Amino acid sequence: MKLSQLLPGDCPVFYHTYLDTLKPGVELLEYLENQQTNFPAFLTSIPEDKMGYRYAADKWTVAEVLVHITDAERVFQYRALRFGRKDETPLPGFDQDPWVVHSKASSWDKARILEEYRVVRESTLSLFRQFTEDDLRWKGTASGYPVSLGAVGFIICGHQRHHRNILRARYLDR
Repeated sequence: MKLSQLLPGDCPVFYHTYLDTLKPGVELLEYLENQQTNFPAFLTSIPEDKMGYRYAADKWTVAEVLVHITDAERVFQYRALRFGRKDETPLPGFDQDPWVVHSKASSWDKARILEEYRVVRESTLSLFRQFTEDDLRWKGTASGYPVSLGAVGFIICGHQRHHRNILRARYLDR
């Protein structure tokens, strides 16, 4: 499935912040696979002494942002599993801020964050490889809104890219 194949009602507008970071012609599995290579290279390039850096007192550290990316992917992955199995049970949202606090990301070193990302992304790829084009069009409900399975996959890609862009601009001056 290509991003350009998503329909206007495939996800709520607030996810467009993530989707807008992607090119319309991008293909879902190809992009997930590319990120599986590119994101670890980006993470590896971050100096270890930057992991505890925050650009303002009320902002997350680099490590917290990176752990948040993986935590959110797990949530989206779970939604994808439920939607892929045609589960019509509405799924709740999650409050990311307490999750970041309780992740204890500041005690994680870069190697642990990298390994966690690799494991989660491999699992995401394994899940999405089993879905057909018809599956990707199916909609479930998450956070009170209808969301297609295909949109969930692109949200995973866009969410990661969105936070990588923030890390580059506000944390790493790249």
